[in-house]
Amino acid sequence: MKTVIQEPFIPQHLRPFVAEQHYNLYSPIDHAVWRYVMRQNHHFLKGVAHEAFTDGLTSSGINIDTIPEVEEMRNRLSSIGWSAVIVDGLIPGTAFFDFQAHGILPIATDIRKKTNIEYTPAPDIIHEAAGHAPILFDELYSEFVKIIGNIGANAFASKEEHKIFEATRELSIVMEKDTSTEEDIRLAKEKLKKAQQLITGISEAELISRIFWWTVEFGLIGDVNNPNIFGAGLLSSVGESKHSLSDKVKKRRFTIEDAISTEYDVTSMQNQLFVAESFEQLIKDVTAFSQKMAFRKGGTEGIEKAIQSGQLAHLEFDSGIQLSGVFSEVMKDDNGEAIFVKTSGPSALSIQNNEIVGHGVSTHHDGFSAPIGNLTGGLSLENKTEQELKALGIEFNKIAQFTFESGIEVAGHVTDFVFNHDKVVLITLEECLVKYNEQILFDTSWGTYDLIVGTKVLSARPTVADFANFHGEATLEEVETVEAPPLNSLEQIYADVRTILNQKMPSIHEIELLTDRILNEFPDEWLVQLELLEIAVKQQLIPLKSKLSKQLAHTSETHIQSNLIQNGLKVILEK
Repeated sequence: MKTVIQEPFIPQHLRPFVAEQHYNLYSPIDHAVWRYVMRQNHHFLKGVAHEAFTDGLTSSGINIDTIPEVEEMRNRLSSIGWSAVIVDGLIPGTAFFDFQAHGILPIATDIRKKTNIEYTPAPDIIHEAAGHAPILFDELYSEFVKIIGNIGANAFASKEEHKIFEATRELSIVMEKDTSTEEDIRLAKEKLKKAQQLITGISEAELISRIFWWTVEFGLIGDVNNPNIFGAGLLSSVGESKHSLSDKVKKRRFTIEDAISTEYDVTSMQNQLFVAESFEQLIKDVTAFSQKMAFRKGGTEGIEKAIQSGQLAHLEFDSGIQLSGVFSEVMKDDNGEAIFVKTSGPSALSIQNNEIVGHGVSTHHDGFSAPIGNLTGGLSLENKTEQELKALGIEFNKIAQFTFESGIEVAGHVTDFVFNHDKVVLITLEECLVKYNEQILFDTSWGTYDLIVGTKVLSARPTVADFANFHGEATLEEVETVEAPPLNSLEQIYADVRTILNQKMPSIHEIELLTDRILNEFPDEWLVQLELLEIAVKQQLIPLKSKLSKQLAHTSETHIQSNLIQNGLKVILEK
């Protein structure tokens, strides 16, 4: 059987990242992991989390006992102008940020293993749903996330950082894979470390990721000596939330300058955190920071960032025309300002993110080039009408020559114009020669030359202007309904305990039999024993409570997750 994902609100360029939840594949152990984390966090976060988070838990409809269905979350989030989609683990930074810029919360499909309850570097549904969603119901915080999402979606990364992303994704998969060995994890960490060592500078994407990490993911807020938690990485982590407020973690007052100069480690708990004054401060600071970025400033610096990324990008000129492609070369004048730019491979021209007819990748499949700057005498052609062009001697079916202040010369036979609101943005030339001093930049034998009209590059962004036409229209694929495998013996025990938890009047005999089986067959399986202890306390089964408490205390003496067992006992027995 096939079902079709219907998400018409998802922008074309984000649709390839949408996945399916496959809710029926969550095992009883997965639900127990969710329940443990949520109960722990509810117990600990009262009074230490930002009040917007605790209020939002109710509004978001997240159930403590059961992994949420994204469809239900989507319905709840719609009341505040947000939505949610499932994505498959780590996705590229620009896509991750762009979802949030559009008011869409990306939620990873997986849930952490029981062995990684305390902390996992891999994005999972506990982190995304329980950490990110509730606090979005605060209007100011929601605005901040959309703002930083838009900034992050327009931030350039370097070629080396794209390799780091792949290594980080591989590490997160290895750490959550049941069959991974310690050697597999060591090798994955080593690969990430080597990729990180290749970094020679700090890109826009890295700067924004640091701001995002120290705020949205691991942010504290309020009094630096007695802060509240608002970062999703803290709100969704049993161990990290408690660790964050301890004396082991240094608290620093948040500033943009400090945040962007402080690296972070995704594989371990943090040893220092920043404390923001308020969400208003964060909005003000990140908005001011964005003014320094290529998508706001453009210019030569923007072109260079596009080249350094080695990825598809687009420039927007002051005439409004946009050039998309992989930027490969820039020529500069003696002052270091760009005078000529080139792309390699498929390229396209657009206006207001809509491809110009006849100027897509099928036409410009081998790259594109464009001079930048004024013509001699300070003349600029943007904003010129057809009549004004004729007055300058530039008209259809005539030879025209363009001499730029930079020294670049363009000469050819005018065969077409493209206008936007009656202002010229593109001039097509046949038998065209483009040269700079004695250097030939475009030869008459190479075919048609399309001359972009524009004296300045106003913006540079790490995406193509018109995704659908550049790549072809992206559709949300049909997905197969995957049948859940049969439960193994341990999973069946978790399922049986879960059934008892949901019963008002469970069978005492059944509880006792199940307890004996667990203690005999799985004496170290502490998570399910905690759930049985909870049942014993609720049903006032004193002997059973004593038996389970002793077993769990004994297990915690040597178990690697001793602190989690103790925390679980504390929540149950303090009631």
